[in-house]
Amino acid sequence: MSQMTPITAADAPAGRSARTPVPSLAVRALDLLASEWIKFRSVRSTYWSLLVAVVTPIAVSALVAFAFAHQPASAGPPPDPLLPEVLSLEYAVIAVSVMGVLAFSAEYSTGLIRTTFAATPRRRAVLAAKAVVLGTVTLAAGELVAFVSFFLVQAVLAGHHQGVSLSRPGVPGAVLAAGLLLCVCALLGLALGAIIRHTAGGIAATIAVIVLPGIVALLPAPWRGRLGRFTLVEAARQVTALHPAADLFSPGLSLLVVLAWPAAGLAVAAVLITRRDI
Repeated sequence: MSQMTPITAADAPAGRSARTPVPSLAVRALDLLASEWIKFRSVRSTYWSLLVAVVTPIAVSALVAFAFAHQPASAGPPPDPLLPEVLSLEYAVIAVSVMGVLAFSAEYSTGLIRTTFAATPRRRAVLAAKAVVLGTVTLAAGELVAFVSFFLVQAVLAGHHQGVSLSRPGVPGAVLAAGLLLCVCALLGLALGAIIRHTAGGIAATIAVIVLPGIVALLPAPWRGRLGRFTLVEAARQVTALHPAADLFSPGLSLLVVLAWPAAGLAVAAVLITRRDI
């Protein structure tokens, strides 16, 4: 019996490589998303942050609605029926902002970021994958909070003839925009976490970027409107209000301002993470 000779790379037919085929771009993207999803759901703080971001604003919106419903008639005209929902999002915004910062800064503090960048040398792809996972989860949570809070608030106000229906012009867009705010703030936190690379500093910077520009609301007219229209807080109020303010951008332009804040932060983060050693 003749002995078989093993086939080597030199014996391979012309045009055919003996190397393992490289996975396609789509496969690598799905693998990276799966990796980031595992990281995201494996951290205990994710569940606590989501719990606060969902339960707290719903409970607070109900309390604010009860306060509005029992406001004396002599106190002035009834407030915006969508305002309780917007006011309650303040607590959810802080929770998702912290979650966004931790999505990147936690890996720097533990040293896991070295392994992540070694496995995926294209750092912008890592940032994009984190943004997709974080944005998808917080958008779903935000819309859940927005619609549950809306129906709860309107059920309270309807008993005092102050509520509005979802079919009223302008209301569906305002409710959808309210849910979008959690995604916006989470992505802004992700960007600042990647830029600063420190958890405490990233959280402080995110809250400062969201809250401090709102000080322009204390300025006298017309500077209050001229400067406030570019701030995240005032633009968010404009797109979630039943009666938009006349001295700010239109709701459509204000929505672009809201989206521009995380977009600018992620753009800066994408540049910086490719210029640093780690």
